Amino acid sequence: MGIKDFLIRKMVKSKMKNLPKDQQEMIMALVSENPEFFKKIQSQIEVKKKQGQNEQMAMMQTMRENQAEIQKLVAAWQTKQK
Repeated sequence: MGIKDFLIRKMVKSKMKNLPKDQQEMIMALVSENPEFFKKIQSQIEVKKKQGQNEQMAMMQTMRENQAEIQKLVAAWQTKQK
């Protein structure tokens, strides 16, 4: 794991401190396995924020727009866990 990966993991973990441990692990695995997809999501959120949306609304809208792909990633991860 490189320094960049380590820093990303630390940042994501700090944002998820209120989530249950199993959900934190799932999200960390998804981000680690699909960094380009999550960078794309972050870029989309930043664009919405620059357009004047608050961060929470920008995140919710972006997640809805990418919901199908997120569901595929979660399903694939859950299949690997069995």
